[in-house]
Amino acid sequence: MLKTYKLTVSGQVQGVGFRPYVFTLAKTFSLKGTVSNNEEGVIIFLYGIEENIEAFCQKLIHEPPPVAKIKSHHLLETETQSFDDFRIVPSEKGGQLNLPLTPDFAICEDCKSEIEDSKNRRNQYPFTTCVNCGPRWSITETFPFERAHTSIDEFPMCETCLDEYTNPSDRRFHSQTNTCSTCGIQLYLCNSNGETLETGANIFVELSGLLKQGQIIALKNTSGYLLCCNAEDAEVVKRLRRLKQRPKKPFAILYPSLKKLQSELEVSDVSVSSLISTESPINIVSLENYKGKIALREVAPGLKQLGVMLPYTAILQLLANQLDFPIVATSGNIHGSPIISNEKEALSKLKHIADCFLQHNLRINHPQDDSVLKFSFKHQKPCLFRRSRGYAPNYLQSAIKSEEKILAMGADLKSSVAFLPNEHLYISQYMGNLESLDVYERFTSETNAFINIFEQAPEVIIIDKHPKYFSSQFGRELSKKYNTSLLEVQHHKAHFMAVMGEYQLFNVNEKILGVIWDGTGYGDDGQIWGGEFFEYNNRCLSRINHFEYFNWIAGDKMSKEPRLSLLSMIDDKKVESKFAKEEFAIYQTLKKNNKLKTSSVGRLFDAVASLLDITDYNTYEGEAAILLENGITGYDLVNCKSYVDTIDSGISGTDVLKGVFEDLNNGLGKEQIISNFLFTLADIILKVADKSGYKHICCSGGVFQNTTLLDMLIDLNNNTRRLYFNSNFTPNDENIAFGQLMYYLNCRKS
Repeated sequence: MLKTYKLTVSGQVQGVGFRPYVFTLAKTFSLKGTVSNNEEGVIIFLYGIEENIEAFCQKLIHEPPPVAKIKSHHLLETETQSFDDFRIVPSEKGGQLNLPLTPDFAICEDCKSEIEDSKNRRNQYPFTTCVNCGPRWSITETFPFERAHTSIDEFPMCETCLDEYTNPSDRRFHSQTNTCSTCGIQLYLCNSNGETLETGANIFVELSGLLKQGQIIALKNTSGYLLCCNAEDAEVVKRLRRLKQRPKKPFAILYPSLKKLQSELEVSDVSVSSLISTESPINIVSLENYKGKIALREVAPGLKQLGVMLPYTAILQLLANQLDFPIVATSGNIHGSPIISNEKEALSKLKHIADCFLQHNLRINHPQDDSVLKFSFKHQKPCLFRRSRGYAPNYLQSAIKSEEKILAMGADLKSSVAFLPNEHLYISQYMGNLESLDVYERFTSETNAFINIFEQAPEVIIIDKHPKYFSSQFGRELSKKYNTSLLEVQHHKAHFMAVMGEYQLFNVNEKILGVIWDGTGYGDDGQIWGGEFFEYNNRCLSRINHFEYFNWIAGDKMSKEPRLSLLSMIDDKKVESKFAKEEFAIYQTLKKNNKLKTSSVGRLFDAVASLLDITDYNTYEGEAAILLENGITGYDLVNCKSYVDTIDSGISGTDVLKGVFEDLNNGLGKEQIISNFLFTLADIILKVADKSGYKHICCSGGVFQNTTLLDMLIDLNNNTRRLYFNSNFTPNDENIAFGQLMYYLNCRKS
């Protein structure tokens, strides 16, 4: 008996080749009907034998297209309708958007083969994509995801591309980003004055030659500009550092191929899988047994690790095909500003850095930095350092329900915004430090874009409790504009809730310990928190312990000069020697008269780094902590000791520091001292857990980007308690917006 069913599929199902896949599958099962996108996902009408419809549904749900992610589906029998065939019908918007957006996808193997095939019509075409790869969020204007709703629409398809687009047997059947060299995006090479140097097929050969000659190239990728140079040329890397105003922060390296990468570096299987995934983030890997010629002192000063990536767009792949050496590929901006995506802005702001510009005329609507990921050395625990291209702007891991439309503004240092306007949660890409006017403008622009795309005004706005955060001030402005309720959530409570939210722990019938350690956050008592222990129990959140307060001196300068953290915590001639005489006297007076206190473990890391003469100044955020972890290549728990015997009388960072000082004076090697320090921190966590019988421990905050600490904690725990770390979000302030939203939905009081 012939029947008609309606199948609704929601999730990451637009811009992923879902409709053409459905079309082909329907033909396979001899079904008639239609498939279309709408504001809620994909709508499929199926007419045929019931058994065939059931088989079709099983195949579709369990074996979807490669980059699709089905979140939910609903099959309903409807009144019998007669269909002549199976067709893809144009999308019709009947309401407000209620489906996940689509992130950018790395170039697929099929497209790689085509651009390298001299007989293929897309040979050497730098914007080759298909239903399985290419830009999505970066070119989005509105949804549903159709060509007309993207900046690709400015390039009408030629007859041949249109034939591909309408041919059910073609991989580009209904590929919304379909273009070719005849009808597509135009690429050109120009000098710093904007004068065109090259437009032809020889452009990547020319680029390769310029890189070999020691030139810096500003390359417009499909998600924003990259500044590129020969990573083996120490002098050009030094020049890039000087011109970009980035004295020591490590540069990311683009290897031309996985084979070349593996010939120079030992890369774990999980990192290889990550590097070739559809997200293709930068992976931070160990430099142990490095065999290449990269100018490491210039590329990654003082570090034993390197951020590496592989070509993830056709542009980068075509350049890589002409290279036999790795290149620096760092965000196209001035240090502290957001990534640039506009040709005129790039020429204006980067002309004193770049010798040449690789430009194109595709408009980028949502610029994104490359995402960054690190796996812990021993347990291969993933830790995101930056969540951006390939991940944003979705969160698909769990269902989050609310009757209210909620906008969470996040923090200032590593800003992102979260919006819950419907049944799905949207988390923006990383945008940077809002103290920069350019970053703040990007932040406000992306926030307004969320509101406009979903055509939904927020009904609740959540901000950080810090009275001077720019994100909070903008949240207050939006609250007045939309007449919403406004909620302040304490910074570290949001960190805790971000981990709870990732693992959906809110209904666990046991109390849960939250260990939240970072550099700074405005506390409920007006002090600077950062070494916190919380308890979550039956939807209630309370602060149960913290590192003992020490002086916060010289304001924001303290986070930039680790020597100030050391001065704040101990008095000794070694400390005095780090300051000029008059300078030391001034800081001692500030310390004596200071009323602002902190519990920050991030500043404790700074103090230890200064005490060990690793660094007294941070040239980039978290430098001291990174260099400190970099000081060890491994650890042996048998040889480690804790600087804290008991926590019964409190948790004193000063006592920890005194233990470090004693070992240093006794001649213990720095590597073992660092191991002892990290061991002490892991030991403190478990001591606090055991004291009150916690069996679930959530860890978040920037300190937990230290993957050696993660490994030690896992080892010491020995599967005795459940440990939870951020996985889909970074442990740093990028997770604050998500945590704010989780707090609002799941905590009655704090």
